[in-house]
Amino acid sequence: MVKQDLLDCAGMLATPFQTFFLLLMVAAFFSCKSRMPGATSPQAIDVFKSYIVGDFDNRQQVEAERAAGKQVHPLARHVNRIADHRIQNAPPRTGFWLIEESYYDMPDGTHKINHHLFFFEAVDARTVRLYAYQLPDHLPMEQLTNNNPNLMLNYNDLRISPRFKPAEYTFNGKDTFTIYAPNDWGNGMRFTLIEKFTPGRLEVMELLEKDGQRLTPYDTPIIYLRTQ
Repeated sequence: MVKQDLLDCAGMLATPFQTFFLLLMVAAFFSCKSRMPGATSPQAIDVFKSYIVGDFDNRQQVEAERAAGKQVHPLARHVNRIADHRIQNAPPRTGFWLIEESYYDMPDGTHKINHHLFFFEAVDARTVRLYAYQLPDHLPMEQLTNNNPNLMLNYNDLRISPRFKPAEYTFNGKDTFTIYAPNDWGNGMRFTLIEKFTPGRLEVMELLEKDGQRLTPYDTPIIYLRTQ
């Protein structure tokens, strides 16, 4: 509507020079507006939060493998919730804390858990930085759950994990986040996080290698689909 009003005004000007000048102003205005942050695409941190918070599992993937005659991946489940209210004395930062509960039923019948405390930081309109934090010595992993009513953490007791350095997710501006984050653990050990997130779907490959040989018992990602 604004653009049409300006064009109508241009048609009523007395001289071609005045008309040309006003048309240039119209073009410049809409060009600048289109380049404003968030004018044509959402901010990465907001989209990322909407993707990662919720409940996910790879039941479809495992059922397909079983139907084909061999289960390759563990039956895995993520329970991801915002944890801002559980972190005391945290400095102001643009982003959010998250508790990720991970549960695995392995093909051999064993079970394991792997819970994490993350902070996801807004870097710019296309980038989200991941920080993995060590748990304090007094907190067993089993107690880092989203339904633990007594769980409170003091930021001053937290340390960034020395085994997983901060890494960045890249947003394509439409519907996809990707990350490739290698970490050298020494003595020939190497851990690489490779992920691709799209709406309702988290593709997660946690690649552990020793002297270049894969130790992770599968070579394709776990495909988590949203269940809640």
